[in-house]
Amino acid sequence: MAATVYRPATAPIADAPCEGLVCLELEDGSAYQGYSFGAPKSIAGELVFQTGMVGYPESVTDPSYRGQILVITFPLVGNYGVPSRETVDDLLKDLPAHFESNQIHIAGLVTASYAGEDFSHFLATSSLGTWLKEQGIPAMYGVDTRALTKRIREKGSMLGRMLLQKEDLAVSAPSLGVPGDWKPHFETIEWVNPNEKNLVAEVSIKEPKLYTPDEATALKHPSGRNLRILCLDVGMKYNQLRCFVKRGVEVLVCPWDYDFSKEEYDGLFISNGPGDPQVMDTTVEHISAALHKNNTPIFGICLGHQLLARAAGAKTIKLKFGNRGHNIPCTSMVTGKCHITSQNHGYAVDATTLPTGWQELFINANDGSNEGIMHVDRPHFSVQFHPESTPGPRDTEFLFDVFIQTVAKCTADNTLLQKGVEFPGGTTEENERLHPRVDVKKVLVLGSGGLSIGQAGEFDYSGSQAIKALKEEGIYTVLINPNIATIQTSKGLADKVYFLPVNAEFVRKVIKYEQPDAIYCTFGGQTALSVGIQLKDEFEALGVKVLGTPIDTIITTEDRELFARSMESIGEKCAKSASASSVEEALNAVKDIGYPVIVRAAYALGGLGSGFANNEAELVDLCNKALAASPQVLVERSMKGWKEIEYEVVRDAQDNCITVCNMENFDPLGIHTGDSIVVAPSQTLSDEDYNMLRTTAVNVIRHLGVVGECNIQYALNPFSREYCIIEVNARLSRSSALASKATGYPLAFIAAKLGLGIPLKEIKNTVTKVTCACFEPSLDYVVVKMPRWDLKKFTRVSTQLGSSMKSVGEVMSIGRTFEEAIQKAIRAIDFHNLGFSESKTALMSVDDELQTPSDQRLFAIANAMHAGYTVDRIWELTKIDKWFLSKLKGLSNFAKDMTKLTANDIVGRPDLLLRAKQLGFCDRQLANFWDSNELAVRRMRLEAGITPFVKQIDTVAAEFPAFTNYLYLTYNASEHDVSFEDRGVMVLGSGVYRIGSSVEFDWCSVRAIRTLRESGFKTIMVNYNPETVSTDYDEADKLYFENINLETVLDVYQMEDATGVLGAMGGQTPNNIALPLSRAGVRVLGTSPEMIDSAENRYKFSRMLDRIGVDQPTWKELTSFEEAKAFCQKVSYPVLVRPSYVLSGAAMNTVYSEADLESYLQQAADVSPEHPVVITKYIENAKEIEMDAVAKDGKVVGHFISEHVENAGVHSGDATLILPPQDLEQATIQRIEEATRKIGAALNVTGPFNIQFIAKDNDIKVIECNVRASRSFPFVSKVMGVDLIEMATKAIMGLPFVEYPAIDRPAGGVGVKVPQFSFSRLSGADPVLGVEMASTGEVASFGVDKYEAYLKALMSTGFKVPKKNILLSIGSYKDKKEMLPSVAKLSEMGYKLFATAGTADFLQEHDISVQFLEVLAKEDDQKSEYSLTQHLANNMIDLYINLPSNNRYRRPANYISKGYQTRRMAVDYQIPLVTNVKNAKILVEAIARYRDMEIGERDYQTSHTPLQLSGQLNFTLQDSLSRPHSFKKAHVLSVEQYTRADLHLLFTVAEEMRLSVQRGNVMDILKGRMLATLFYEPSTRTSASFEAAMKRLGGEVISIATQHSSVQKGETLQDTLRTLACYADAIVLRHPDESCVDLAKKYSPVPVVNAGNGSREHPTQAFLDLFTVREELGTVQGLTFTFVGDLRYGRPVHSLVYLLRHYSGVKVQLVSPKGLELPTDVRQQLVKAGQLLCESETLTPEILGKTDVLYCTRVQKERFTSEAEYEKVKGSYRIDNQTLKHAKSKMAIMHPLPRNEEVAEEVDFDQRAAYFRQMRYGLYCRMALLALVMSG
Repeated sequence: MAATVYRPATAPIADAPCEGLVCLELEDGSAYQGYSFGAPKSIAGELVFQTGMVGYPESVTDPSYRGQILVITFPLVGNYGVPSRETVDDLLKDLPAHFESNQIHIAGLVTASYAGEDFSHFLATSSLGTWLKEQGIPAMYGVDTRALTKRIREKGSMLGRMLLQKEDLAVSAPSLGVPGDWKPHFETIEWVNPNEKNLVAEVSIKEPKLYTPDEATALKHPSGRNLRILCLDVGMKYNQLRCFVKRGVEVLVCPWDYDFSKEEYDGLFISNGPGDPQVMDTTVEHISAALHKNNTPIFGICLGHQLLARAAGAKTIKLKFGNRGHNIPCTSMVTGKCHITSQNHGYAVDATTLPTGWQELFINANDGSNEGIMHVDRPHFSVQFHPESTPGPRDTEFLFDVFIQTVAKCTADNTLLQKGVEFPGGTTEENERLHPRVDVKKVLVLGSGGLSIGQAGEFDYSGSQAIKALKEEGIYTVLINPNIATIQTSKGLADKVYFLPVNAEFVRKVIKYEQPDAIYCTFGGQTALSVGIQLKDEFEALGVKVLGTPIDTIITTEDRELFARSMESIGEKCAKSASASSVEEALNAVKDIGYPVIVRAAYALGGLGSGFANNEAELVDLCNKALAASPQVLVERSMKGWKEIEYEVVRDAQDNCITVCNMENFDPLGIHTGDSIVVAPSQTLSDEDYNMLRTTAVNVIRHLGVVGECNIQYALNPFSREYCIIEVNARLSRSSALASKATGYPLAFIAAKLGLGIPLKEIKNTVTKVTCACFEPSLDYVVVKMPRWDLKKFTRVSTQLGSSMKSVGEVMSIGRTFEEAIQKAIRAIDFHNLGFSESKTALMSVDDELQTPSDQRLFAIANAMHAGYTVDRIWELTKIDKWFLSKLKGLSNFAKDMTKLTANDIVGRPDLLLRAKQLGFCDRQLANFWDSNELAVRRMRLEAGITPFVKQIDTVAAEFPAFTNYLYLTYNASEHDVSFEDRGVMVLGSGVYRIGSSVEFDWCSVRAIRTLRESGFKTIMVNYNPETVSTDYDEADKLYFENINLETVLDVYQMEDATGVLGAMGGQTPNNIALPLSRAGVRVLGTSPEMIDSAENRYKFSRMLDRIGVDQPTWKELTSFEEAKAFCQKVSYPVLVRPSYVLSGAAMNTVYSEADLESYLQQAADVSPEHPVVITKYIENAKEIEMDAVAKDGKVVGHFISEHVENAGVHSGDATLILPPQDLEQATIQRIEEATRKIGAALNVTGPFNIQFIAKDNDIKVIECNVRASRSFPFVSKVMGVDLIEMATKAIMGLPFVEYPAIDRPAGGVGVKVPQFSFSRLSGADPVLGVEMASTGEVASFGVDKYEAYLKALMSTGFKVPKKNILLSIGSYKDKKEMLPSVAKLSEMGYKLFATAGTADFLQEHDISVQFLEVLAKEDDQKSEYSLTQHLANNMIDLYINLPSNNRYRRPANYISKGYQTRRMAVDYQIPLVTNVKNAKILVEAIARYRDMEIGERDYQTSHTPLQLSGQLNFTLQDSLSRPHSFKKAHVLSVEQYTRADLHLLFTVAEEMRLSVQRGNVMDILKGRMLATLFYEPSTRTSASFEAAMKRLGGEVISIATQHSSVQKGETLQDTLRTLACYADAIVLRHPDESCVDLAKKYSPVPVVNAGNGSREHPTQAFLDLFTVREELGTVQGLTFTFVGDLRYGRPVHSLVYLLRHYSGVKVQLVSPKGLELPTDVRQQLVKAGQLLCESETLTPEILGKTDVLYCTRVQKERFTSEAEYEKVKGSYRIDNQTLKHAKSKMAIMHPLPRNEEVAEEVDFDQRAAYFRQMRYGLYCRMALLALVMSG
């Protein structure tokens, strides 16, 4: 087989001279080509990989790597250059300070990418390449190191050789490598196996040498000399020497073969080193002699450990590929603690060969291999890992202290030489006793409420994870979270969800109601933490234990002063700061700190109420605002321009502590981390920087006592190692969600387990399934998080970024290089962005934009680079690290070069196209450069064979096999990590959260995925938003963390060969590409993209509405201003101006005059140049109504109508929704339903859709229709208890489902959805509602009526019910009049009212007493008692109702009205503000009615799987059985007794019975009840199924066999019935006489169930037949039934025909022989109902072709007059495979059984054969019937 040759996997460094190619050839013949960046020569050696992410200068100088070719798995190498080789170590005098030896020891270096000369670090003096050349070491980049690692992992360490390209054979396109026969192009050398050499001799010191400590710190021997350690140098790293000398001992370093027995020393140390310990016999003999003498303690590291073991008599083995990471968990056998260690070895000690007296000291927590040994009664020990680290974590450096203390003790008392070493940290038993598992049965989890800026979808994700973890531990979970749009509050996750405010008052009520054992406050953001802090002193009395981090720790981290003191106590420093509770105190504090300062409000999330002050005026202003939000402000030194670094830290109750992910902000300190671009892992930190901060993080978190997960943020001075701790978030935070997605390590899931006292080392890594969770992930890729702002949606908002967060969402992208990742991220933020390139829309002065960052900053950098700014110049203005800027400059330069070419030039240059893709450019962007189009570039790319590779995120950089489905695409690779056999369904997610498209679409995507998986489909999720549950890797079979655009979706679709793409669940992002996908040959599932376009294109939609006779507001498309003016004059103002494709009313405006029109057109026309602008007549004072529906093939199969509280004109996303509607007239509802049916049919919708209507005087008009899931789907699904998305998904996939299923909600309850605004975050934004959406989230609550539900929901957004003072300012006369009764009510309730001038006059005229306030001029304002601003500023107002007159919405920006000024003040001072008249009215009424709200059954929903105590019923079932209904204690004699609603109830209960039987639950509904069966005719099935049904319900059965009973003695039926009624609670009767039912009805005192009265009826058979049809085909409506056989005597047919009248659209075909036709009266029913389609004596192909249900009955010989007649028809009704050729592929074949010849046995294997399933359905149906008749 030909060996594989791989071309270079990455692009060559831009603007750097090419140094030729290198080919890495492996023993197995495979060859990896890359670019040379080291010494130009060829070498051979052993190939090993290292998974650490920092520390290349330390690694390459580690003597243990001698002779090895080192592969660094982390892709970016060389970023921070190389420090000076000349700087000497302070301690070691003549040795270099920054390295582990005085030369590079590796044979060669292999990396994925390389930073070139663009390194960045204050200590760097040259690039890595320069240093390698100095030392003569070859190196290459451009290798897919992940593929290489997997090869080494699978085959074991291999020999390799790096072969340099021959100089005379230059390659025209290096990035394509040398394909095929490459050997002639490269040099050749012999293979070398370094392990056969004595490598130790090469690296060991040549002469003994003494290193002495500083006299001040020196430790002394009792005799007065220095304590001396003799170090056997078998390849020692200098840091081991530093660790000894800085601890005050002197070290005599001796060569490897030195006989040290004559030397005087106090302790023997054996260092690390290279190679095989077996070749070191001399050394082993010397150590053996020392062991024998036992004069001193002995300590060994790495090779020293192996040598000590061999000297003791144990054996060593060669590992398959060794351990060379910085994240290897080792468990101490003494303390039980798990430590993260740095390792570098290819051999190990075989613990099974340890001689007596020796035992294991450490073991590897992943594979159980040996990591350390100790002698039981002698002070000898050794470890396999590197406690001196460098590179790597410093967690085990304490072992040097242990050794030195042992040495010191033994010199003082030599009897201790007969004892083992003592280790700190207690014993395993003690530690487990001190930290037992927490025993809880029921846990309350606090959610975070509505999504707001600073607290968004990340808490949906983390809370969901926590609940999953608790469920896995078998704990009953109760969640309080009013956020109805999230997965967290869905059925199937928490056992019980309360839709109530997350505040102290309601949490207390729920605790009292539910009595949980414990509570989690760390998964609900700041909201939940604040509640925990408020209730901390009550928890104990309430019997609730706080899980995870203690509340006191949280208080310490929240209160900056306490935090600073706590940090000081362990010698860590925070920024210089002081707290103040008044402006004066703040002014005093600043004298000590000095400007500039940052001011923040304590206890605030996302930097709320914070900002920078450069002078006193700014400080006073900021303090006033902050003090309104919080009792305390903090003033601290500003370190703007420092680097901001974060670590995610995890700690368990046993004090095991790890850092899971570190992140570096692209933006320097000064921009809130939520508004910063964040890169993980950090790119510009050296090993010393990284581990200095890591060690600090671990110390701080241990000191604070966090249990679970938290994050720590640092400011790091880029010109020194000075750092400050900014803050610790002792809870899951935004960065935790990001870190979980960036690393694949499920932080929240793990944190929830840790809170239960489970130690980290006992939790498995869910990705690899073989390693443990106590490890630090290794990344072999780069992640970029980028924020998304939506500031354009707000009037007057400030776009400046600072210390208060403004972004509404974020994206994350993954690549193998920084360039690839950041370009993906830029595109993910907005569909219009193509990547990092000059932006025409950014209309700012570049310098200003760079200096004072706004949401446009990245585009300003692109524009600056395009305009020729240098990296240095941009760095001076922005202080963004030069490494990042250089990478961006490379992109900018490449783009400039590309614009000089055309598509034709590229055809012959596939290398350029490949390079562009490796740099992260998308096809659309390239098409722009080359004046081509996206699909042409795609075709060119596919022809050149350039396609992306799929890589896994596996947390271990490929070191262990991973079973992960978490994937990303990259062009910087050589092979796929996965295979493509699933042919799954692709579901497109919602993309970035933004205003108008948020977590509700994630809910829809996840519900769709779960439905598909439950139905047996393989699924593929595509999404790029780290805050979501959909991007949780256990939700789908495969998760592509990738952008949702045409290029990426096509790439994935084609690679996966997917069965289809489902885009209807992700909101507008997938809808935008539906049509292009479909045209590119993708199977788009659900409504056809042409139809989606018909709904989105105003013209098509409008024509369609006219065609179907549905009304809409008058509108016109606009091409010129003149035309527009004329149109507006015709329809009269006001009008709406908007672009034709809209998401959340982008650039939509209400225009009230001609002058306004002109200015608005510019804005609107800019939004989307491909689509014209539309003007619509704006209808004032109309009601807006929301319709959410699901259709299948154009027929509506489920819908809900909700009404808006506000009048039309407020964007539906900002409206308050009520469900079910309370104020709609029946006529309006009917019109809306009718219009919906027409639209659904016209668009042939399959799947979800949403229509917005406006209604005025019962006239309805359609505003818009979205053919996709809408924002309100989760709300209506949860309020009504019907999952519309599940229904829609089944409709789309053609799965059976129930149309208009039973509504599952408490009777009479009302759900109200209230928007969550974030105006307080958006300084300057005017908080009024308009046609532009402004809310960032939503909450919902339930109540007896809309008032109670509204008040609870409003409180859920943080609204506080006013106590005393209410201020009114009402603009228009109309509003004043409308508000009058409400204001009077407030006055009656005893509120003190204040009002502005016009409002005060009006109220006084109507005898309402009110105090007048006004906004006064500056000089009068301070002192006047009439000053409105003073009342606001001094928190004297509890509620401000400000209703602006509506024609003043958008004034010119320079005009500041008094109304705007006071509204903004109310927001800044946290005063509840109402700006809409309808809201004000419902609020006043709600306050009047509900002063105190109790909680009850309405407030919560339970999952379908409640706690199954033996046979405890689930709640829907209980509800159904306890409601009044027509089965209760009643006879079941004829189908004519029942309505459609009765059937519906019966079938709903039957479905519950089915679930119950499937789950194997024992039910006791009919426990203690008795059923008698009385059969006068033979029956197997009916009697057996009734008996089974009764027993499964916990009841008993007596069966009377009539042939042996008193019947034989002539007893009458009525007597038999009366007798049985004495024993039984119900009787099942079958009798040949049709009139037996009348007797039963007359004489039986207990219910009788008719199981067949002659050939008349068999009602229970008809029920089960209908149920079968419903379950098999999803619905009965619209089906065609064909009845075949004996229809005259076939009683099931008679009953069934009667019941079909209840279903619309049903058609019936009758096929029977002469004489056995349907009885005339039954046939007459069919004719009357218009259901009879045809009658025939033969079953023709035409009849079969129309059939949905083929119902066969037995043709019995005895019914015929002659044998000949019977023979004639006998075979004509035989159903076999031949007959079924003509039948539909989806149909049901039914038969009441027993069968004779009617259905051939071969048909049993056809999936359409439902007759045996029919029996199973019969059981559920009869269980339901008995339960309904007999229970209660």
